[in-house]
Amino acid sequence: MKAIIPAAGLGTRFLPATKCTAKELLPVLDKPVIQYVVEEALEPDGVDGVIIVNSREKPEIERYFSVDGAFEEMLRSHGKAALADVVHASSSLPVSFVYQDEPLGLGHAVHCAAEKVGDEPFFVLLGDYFVPDRQMCVNMARVSKAHGDASVIAVAPVPADQVSRYGIIGGECVGSLPGSDAEGEREGAVWKVSGLVEKPAPEEAPSHLFIVGRYLLSPRIMSLLASQGAGAGGEIQLTDSMERLLETEEMYALVVNPADGCDTGTPAAWAATNARMALGDDAYRAAFLEELGDAAAGLTT
Repeated sequence: MKAIIPAAGLGTRFLPATKCTAKELLPVLDKPVIQYVVEEALEPDGVDGVIIVNSREKPEIERYFSVDGAFEEMLRSHGKAALADVVHASSSLPVSFVYQDEPLGLGHAVHCAAEKVGDEPFFVLLGDYFVPDRQMCVNMARVSKAHGDASVIAVAPVPADQVSRYGIIGGECVGSLPGSDAEGEREGAVWKVSGLVEKPAPEEAPSHLFIVGRYLLSPRIMSLLASQGAGAGGEIQLTDSMERLLETEEMYALVVNPADGCDTGTPAAWAATNARMALGDDAYRAAFLEELGDAAAGLTT
């Protein structure tokens, strides 16, 4: 099984920083964002490779995941063997690349990886959000297995006055994760999906559950994407093909806590994620608070 990470976007929210550096390579502590996502993608049993859908304008992502023997040897020659091992490990992750040559939407980006995915189910992980404990996709795989290898999406509750900002699922709660008794829109509940509504008015929303950005999809999605016409924004939308998939296959949704993940999609979110990760890491916490000085007071209460 493969996992797909779309990474062809231009990162305009981070300009001018992303003029020469892909936003996916911006660091969270000592690793780039995309490495956290790759490691999360490889956590579920059966995932043996990650396909990054890249832009040809961002070759530095491919360089990052390529072994640089000369650099590693230089580190070793300077007595930094431990660092050389860390660099080698990140360069040796099972990552391959395909390219999206036109910005035609998420559905188009996913379909660019069709040949590498083959006839197997696959994950899709959006690249500006990662889950430090790596369990969200693992739990989605458990739900899929419990329901005949059906497609599963991660969803989370949103206040009623915000449903018009998101893609919202329709359906009903049909159970929960093993070991959980969650119901309704509580974390751990499992829904059978009957429909997907893009940005509904609050009074028309079939639920308050929005798609978080983690998908485990049937291989049939690829054939549907191949014939998918342009949707919202003139782009090929993944949700449109997921709607068509519901005509022939079952789909389930796992209610998750979005706070279990870290958002890096905007400069403010990226900065907050760095702070959150530093505060939660024993190797960084004391030094981080010391560097902040008096400004740290509000972070420790």
